[in-house]
Amino acid sequence: MLEIKNLVVNYGAIVALHGLSISVPARKIVTLIGANGAGKTTTLKTISGLLKPVSGEILYAGKNIAGLPPHHIVGQGISQAPEGRMIFANLTVLENLQLGAYLQKSRDLVRQEFERTFTLFPRLKERQKQIAGTLSGGEQQMLAIGRALMSRPRLLLLDEPSLGLAPLLVKTIFEKIVEINREQGLTILLVEQNANLALEISHFGYVLETGKVVLEGETRELRQNPKVKSAYLGG
Repeated sequence: MLEIKNLVVNYGAIVALHGLSISVPARKIVTLIGANGAGKTTTLKTISGLLKPVSGEILYAGKNIAGLPPHHIVGQGISQAPEGRMIFANLTVLENLQLGAYLQKSRDLVRQEFERTFTLFPRLKERQKQIAGTLSGGEQQMLAIGRALMSRPRLLLLDEPSLGLAPLLVKTIFEKIVEINREQGLTILLVEQNANLALEISHFGYVLETGKVVLEGETRELRQNPKVKSAYLGG
């Protein structure tokens, strides 16, 4: 579904991605792991159109989308739940979700997405009239994912969904990510500091260091790799 070829991205004079190449098969969960500054979030932002690459291709369903404006990329079927959740804190839960569906023209489809999101996250249905900034961290993460799903994406980008959450809530969020992939058939590209959990739920993984892929493969193989064990899995 997504193929990135030789992607180079700069922040001013700093090269953030050095010819990055990754592949994301349809209906799979692919994870990017690596230390802070490895280029994980930069990769997602570039796919989303928030950063423009210096060179390279981002092929989505065979079409190069590199450099397209973000709203065009959402219209193509790619949506992101960003790092730090970035919900609209002064709006209600319902209003946040409505904004996720802003490109949808069909009221029936929007209604379907509300039903699907509320089925996935019943807590959001209970709190739909509540101001989003007053939600707990876990509920805000559910809202960020729910808002991303409202655009009916085929590819979902998740950036650090476990960030700042209690262990029990992290487990719940990751169970929901697996459910989205299995039940809705959504392709997911996951960036996550918790390498143990990320490799546990994903099918393929890439290890990034200083903007380059240094290891890749099926996650069951990566979990047994001595370098991955010592650097990211606490063993």
